[in-house]
Amino acid sequence: MRFRHPDGSTVHLAYCTNVHPAETLDGVVAQLRDHCEPVRKRLGRDRIGIGLWLAKDAARALVTDPSALRGLRTELDRRGLEVVTLNGFPYEGFGDAEVKYRVYKPDWTDPERLTHTTDLARLLASLLPDDVTEGTISTLPLAWRTPFDAGRAESARTALTALAQRLDALAELTGRSVRVGLEPEPGCTVETTADAIAPLTAVGHDRIGVCVDTCHLATSFEDPDTALDALTAAGVPVVKSQLSAALHAEHPHLPEVREALAAFDEPRFLHQTRTLTGTGLRGTDDLGEALATRALPDTAPWRAHFHVPLHAAPAAPLTSTLPVLRDALARLVGGPSPLTRHLEVETYTWQALPPALRPRGRSQLAEGIAAELALARDLLTGLGLKELP
Repeated sequence: MRFRHPDGSTVHLAYCTNVHPAETLDGVVAQLRDHCEPVRKRLGRDRIGIGLWLAKDAARALVTDPSALRGLRTELDRRGLEVVTLNGFPYEGFGDAEVKYRVYKPDWTDPERLTHTTDLARLLASLLPDDVTEGTISTLPLAWRTPFDAGRAESARTALTALAQRLDALAELTGRSVRVGLEPEPGCTVETTADAIAPLTAVGHDRIGVCVDTCHLATSFEDPDTALDALTAAGVPVVKSQLSAALHAEHPHLPEVREALAAFDEPRFLHQTRTLTGTGLRGTDDLGEALATRALPDTAPWRAHFHVPLHAAPAAPLTSTLPVLRDALARLVGGPSPLTRHLEVETYTWQALPPALRPRGRSQLAEGIAAELALARDLLTGLGLKELP
């Protein structure tokens, strides 16, 4: 979906396809038919954007077979879908029964991460619509926090510098600019936007910036204005933003609140949990750990890294951090000019919700994703952007 900002520029809105597990090219093509096109039809649009997730094997198949890449582009066009952004964070196995810590491998100290991201950039340059010259890719925030020492930090910086050089060469070759954003996430070396400033200024290249995920921002109790002010002051670009909401518990000491939270403690993904105390941020790597131990004080609100549907906050006594998303979006695109032009709804946890809240079949999932996009659309038009055909 495209929107005209009051400054005349185009802002793109997509939804991320990592909600539909597929590891192969055939699986990706099936996603377009079985999920993405039905979402478009429910929105009554001739065209919508998707933030494509290409696992290692699917990406490699496209890189090594130009005819397959042309076929994918044709399939996108035929189904009324366009791609201006890729989710390059998960590498493989994102649909497995247990993902947890494996989603952070390979990290930016492993040469395979550079190879994979370079492949994605080349593919995106070919998949961009004819009238679009800029694409974006989100990637993991360097590495999980352990083990990570000065030597590994230098390896990651070297890899990002090499990536920037490759992106420059790609732009010169194709006339299309691809930018990559580190996506701060709780528990990682770069947990917050503030953590991103030092490594990105060390790289010092405008094609490497930040992807602001509003669930992660909220989970770490970051204030959107403060975070975006600091990035702007440091000259770190926001290359894209993922619109998502975290799980919020206002009174975690209450038994009924803990019982409600326990329903979201599931085995597939990590749900890093945080609380803000007088001495700073405290956290656990997973929601179950927070509930089962005294690792977190329960006298202040808890937030868990669980991407809950934007349009459907959890039932009381829980809620979501949608207000943080609203505040961040107002700052990202509500000013005289947008800080980013690529927005991506990313609720990949539909099938990890408590059983009573999970969609039953493809039709209900498509309805839910369409409802999220409709909410995001309304937020954008409420900020003065005009929806384009």
